Amino acid sequence: MSAGTQTAAPRRNALRAARPRAARPRAGFAAALLHRLSGIALALFLPMHFIALGTALQGADRLESFLGLTHNGFVRTAEWGLVSALALHMVLGLRVLALEWFVTRERTALVVSACVAAGLAVGLLFLLGGA
Repeated sequence: MSAGTQTAAPRRNALRAARPRAARPRAGFAAALLHRLSGIALALFLPMHFIALGTALQGADRLESFLGLTHNGFVRTAEWGLVSALALHMVLGLRVLALEWFVTRERTALVVSACVAAGLAVGLLFLLGGA
């Protein structure tokens, strides 16, 4: 080994040690947190979904009156959030599956950013589609 390569490693380790551990960005932690929060949002939606299914069983008129609530601006915003949460939960879940199945080292910050961007893009497409 040359003298230049022997001194580079200790210098790099010294720079890492100088920065407090808690101050380092943790993209993997952010991904896990977003995955859990989007899962909770989807779980909170389930009772409303079951109510909608129950009104469908009571007839078309009851379902139409229930779906009339979706023309409210707040409900439309909540629908956008739900679709975004579903897309985010899906892409972050695919990230977890890829980490478990494939022998590869991911670039965590890049992959998490791409997952969040994909989730928000699906939500934006839903919003622009006027569904």
